[in-house]
Parts: sequence; structure tokens; C-alpha cells
Amino acid sequence: MVIYGVALLAGCFLSGVFLGDLLGVVLGVQANVGGVGIAMLFLILISDRLIKQGRLKPVTRQGVVFWSAIYIPVIVAMAARQNVVTALDGGLMAFLAGALAVVASFLLVPVISRIGEPGEALPPLGPGDEG
Repeated sequence: MVIYGVALLAGCFLSGVFLGDLLGVVLGVQANVGGVGIAMLFLILISDRLIKQGRLKPVTRQGVVFWSAIYIPVIVAMAARQNVVTALDGGLMAFLAGALAVVASFLLVPVISRIGEPGEALPPLGPGDEG
């Protein structure tokens, strides 16, 4: 069902936000460090694994696809909410945390792009999966 896709997204989001807050505490920054990005990585990895195992039904995939399309504007809205001036006032640690998150993201691009075989076709669309 579509609701399972939403539940998968919600679980990934909550896990990512929790880990982002935890990472902020470890780094000494009073902010969520990369929680939304971590959530998106969880969503990509978990949904890919479930699709390969045949455990993510086409209707469930609709929920994941729908919310994934909405996810980017959510990220932009959350990023716009961040107070950059306060982060820079936090000192070198806040700057390093942001820089390391960007570097880690760049380094993960080749890893994520290798998911699946080069000639592997996308799973076929099921009934009601158009759109």
C-alpha cells in the first residue's frame, strides 16, 4: 500500500534527524548536522534493497516515489530555515562540520552511482504504477 511507502520515508526521516542531532552533539554544535541528508541516504539504500529482494510492492513504491519528489522542496525549506550567521559565530567547529559533510557527500556520489549493475534495467511498472 501507498501508506507503507510513507511509513518507510517517515522511519528514514526520523532516523536521519536523530543521527543528525547526535552528530551535532558529538561535534559540539547545537544543531542538526546532516540529518535530512542521512535520511535520504537511508531511503535510497533501504528502498533499493527492498526492491531487489522483491519485498517492495509497486503500490508501496508509489508512496516512496511521491514523497521522494516532495523531499527536495522539504530539504530546501529546512536549509532556508538554518541560521548561517549563528553557525559561523559557532566558530571553527561549525565550519568544519559543514565542510566535512560536503566532502563526505561528494565522496559518496561514486559509491551511490554504483548501486545496481550498469546494464540492469529498472523494475517493470506494475498496474497502477504509471504516472
